[in-house]
Amino acid sequence: MKKTLMVAALTGVFATAAHAQSSVTLYGLIDAGLTYTNNQGGQHNFKMTSGSVNGSRWGLRGAEDLGGGLKAIFTLENGFSIANGTLGQGGREFGRQAFVGLSSTQYGAVTLGRQYDSVVDYLGPLALTGTQYGGTQFAHPFDNDNLDNSFRVNNSVKYQSANYAGFKFGAQYGFSNQAAGFANNRAYSVGASYNYGPLNIAAAYLQLNNDTTGANVNTALSNSGGAVAGDNTFVAGTQRTYGAGLNYAFGPATVGFVFTQTKLEDAIGIAGGAIGTTNGIQTGNYIRFNNYEVNGRYALTPALSLAGEYTYTDARIDGQKPSFHQFALQTAYSLSKRTDVYLQGEYVHAIDLDGTGLGAPITGVGMSSTPNQVSATVGIRHRF
Repeated sequence: MKKTLMVAALTGVFATAAHAQSSVTLYGLIDAGLTYTNNQGGQHNFKMTSGSVNGSRWGLRGAEDLGGGLKAIFTLENGFSIANGTLGQGGREFGRQAFVGLSSTQYGAVTLGRQYDSVVDYLGPLALTGTQYGGTQFAHPFDNDNLDNSFRVNNSVKYQSANYAGFKFGAQYGFSNQAAGFANNRAYSVGASYNYGPLNIAAAYLQLNNDTTGANVNTALSNSGGAVAGDNTFVAGTQRTYGAGLNYAFGPATVGFVFTQTKLEDAIGIAGGAIGTTNGIQTGNYIRFNNYEVNGRYALTPALSLAGEYTYTDARIDGQKPSFHQFALQTAYSLSKRTDVYLQGEYVHAIDLDGTGLGAPITGVGMSSTPNQVSATVGIRHRF
């Protein structure tokens, strides 16, 4: 009897210990706001918005300790609109992230699934777009460099190194998944960052390859099951994005600079029709965006922050040379560790738009029918 009780007790102890080595966390963020735009397609608009700064999402994150510093890890993250409850990312159930893999404290992590590219992973934290200090509406015109996560990479294998005295690096490859079409709709990227005290520097590169058919930007991909399928900003035979940046923190303030360049070859346009054949930009054209962002943020108090950025974008579109000046400010006040309210505004002034069919664009609110656009949002964010 005593042996039976002892075995039962030890079994309970070991079961509890094994259970403690695994964990699954439910997490999320809800961002809702009211946005005023002075010109959206020729009309002013006052509307409810979801994700003006950070996209609303919920997710599951898990890890199992396999011993020796090795873990099995996974993330499933859903994006949605808090305004109407619909799924984001083209109706995908876990459109923001969905991956599983192995992580080592010594060697880094290898993961497989739908994941962020290296530009987002390494360079993104140095810009204000894509972060809590500006997010969606601070994106560079049309989010041309994907720093605001307009798309993720499907069918991807990613490696991210451990932190070696402040230095990290990684690479990703997204498969086309097409028989006899290995390079048709594939993606690959590399990136690295280094942190030394108050200084952060990073650089990254991303390339997308596609075979395109026809002139309809929404149906032009000949392989819709590839690495980037339906949610990418541009439709082009080749897209190359690279960039570098730095941040420097002193006391409660952080200042930074980010440069990115995106080049499109055999370009058809921007998905959704922002650029298309109606304004003379045909298949086979060359498009380029150079983005120069200067940014800063300051913690006025532990609860109150102020952030701002100026971005100059120099573009080339089918021989035309438009440029965009973007100014943006945000202030946020924390009501608790998980809830804050914010007020932010953006102004875009475009130059030399003749022949492009474009207006001034603020990401997330639509395009202006004129070279100028102003937007302002008051909102609330809750994290759980």
